[in-house]
Formats: sequence, structure tokens, C-alpha cells
Amino acid sequence: MSEASVKDRGRSRPRSALLLGLGLLLLLILLALGTWQVQRLHWKEGLLQTIDRRTHSVPVPLAEVEKEFASTGDVDYTPVTVSGTFLHSGERHFYATWEGDAGFNVYTPLALDDGRFVLVNRGFIPYDLKDAAKRAKGQVTGRVTITGLARNPLPAKPSMMLPDNDVAKNIFYWKDRDVMAASAGLPAGFTLVPIFIDADKTPNPGGLPIGGVTIIDLPNSHLQYAVTWYGLAAALAAVLILRLRRPAKEE
Repeated sequence: MSEASVKDRGRSRPRSALLLGLGLLLLLILLALGTWQVQRLHWKEGLLQTIDRRTHSVPVPLAEVEKEFASTGDVDYTPVTVSGTFLHSGERHFYATWEGDAGFNVYTPLALDDGRFVLVNRGFIPYDLKDAAKRAKGQVTGRVTITGLARNPLPAKPSMMLPDNDVAKNIFYWKDRDVMAASAGLPAGFTLVPIFIDADKTPNPGGLPIGGVTIIDLPNSHLQYAVTWYGLAAALAAVLILRLRRPAKEE
């Protein structure tokens, strides 16, 4: 072997060691990502099981849901029943779509017997029927009993991509419970129940709002992601093994 070849091999060894080290680091990252997706998979499956169990349970009084929320902070999709009187003048409009049509979900304060209020999502109305006068039949009066699903309040704006709520025009792009209530013209010093209620699909007079619009669609692609990361890790491991064996064969 010539002196030049020996020098070239001497220079290539540090470079090979560096590439090998980077490869091992990348392998660890890929394995960590795959393991994280497996953990997310178990979490998502548990969440879906909880939602399925809740949505198929018997509706309970609001007091029980409030007690659970005070204890755990999570009552999402728990069936609940509540009675009171709607304050239609305070309805808030949350921009939404339903079966391909744009419009609003109508959140209306419900005055409870104890003097408190809870915001009820009565359902969907088309965009051009935002004015309540155009759907007067649906503005039910007197004491009503509502059955629906309890929904957790949002702690903050869920995404920076969402527009800011236009309170002046009564158009909300995210469910800011406190601002909805504060702009609904409720009596001074009002007390608000800390959750929302999505009304079920029981028809309203005149057909509007359309109830039962709660969408329960939680994608669960974590297994596919885990297989992808682990597959890349396996491919990289094969490349590293071949690279480690090659110098021995050459010698």
C-alpha cells in the first residue's frame, strides 16, 4: 500500500466516525418519535373509549356535571339535562358549517331557577337567517327542558390561524365563553355556569335552530405515524450496519 493511500485512510477515519455518530443520533431520534406516537396512540384510544362511554350514558342533572367538572375539569360529551328560560336577546353567533352550508351555531343564555345562566348551543342556522326576526317561531318562550352534551370551555384561542372574534357584529370564530356571556346583555353581577351545553337534535318550532350539531370526529393516525418512524429507524439501522461491516471486508 502506498504512503498516499495510508494518509487518505487516516484522514477518512475521523470523517467516517463523525458520520457514524450522526447516524446513531438520528436513529435514536427516529426511535424516540416512534415511541412517542405509540404513547399518543394509547392516549387517543383511551380518550375515544371515554367519549364513547359518555355519549352512550343516561343524561344526568346539571348539578352532577358541575360537581364532576369542579373535581376533574373534564366533562366533555357527558349527557346532561337542564331546565330554565331562554334569554333570546342575548344569543351569540358562532361561525360554523353544517352539511356543507355556512352559517352559525346559536349560543343562547338559559336562565336557571337559581338565578345563574348557562350558554346553550341550540344548533345551526343558515348565514342569511342570522337575524332572529327571520326565524321567530324558533324563539321559544317560557320554561323549557334541554337535553344535550356538556362541553368543556376553551382556556384560550385554540389556534393563531383563527380570526379574532368580532364582538361588535356578534360573530365568534372561537368559543370564548366569558366574552360571549359578557356581551349577551345579562344582568349585572350574573353568575355563569362554567361549561357549555350542546342541545340534542330535538326539533325546534319552525325547524330552526337545527339541534344535534355536535361533531365528534377525533382522527387517530398515531399507529401509522409510529410505523413510519420505526420503519425509517429500521432502514437507517440497516445502512449503519452495512457501513460498519464494510471496512472489515475491505481489510
